[in-house]
Amino acid sequence: MKIIVVLVLLVIVGSLGSGLYFLIKDPARSPRTVKALTWRIGLSIGLFLLLLLAFATGLIQPHGLRPGSGPSGGKPPASEPAPGQTR
Repeated sequence: MKIIVVLVLLVIVGSLGSGLYFLIKDPARSPRTVKALTWRIGLSIGLFLLLLLAFATGLIQPHGLRPGSGPSGGKPPASEPAPGQTR
C-alpha cells in the first residue's frame, strides 16, 4: 500500500511540474497547462478516496507520530497499576 501511495504522489508532483513548465514555456497558450493541473486534481482526489477506502477496509491503521503521544501519554489506564507497582 505504501508503494502505491508514494507512486501516486510522485505522479502528482510530476503533473504539477509539467503544468508549471507549460505555463512558463508555452507561448501559444495551449490548454496543456489546464490539462496537467486537471490531472493533478483528479489524482489527488483519487488518492484521498483510496486512503479512505483502505482505512475503512482495515488495510491501513492510523497511528501517532511518536509512541506514547496519544491521549494517555503512554501511561497505562488508571484502572491498571503500572508494571512493578502494587495497589
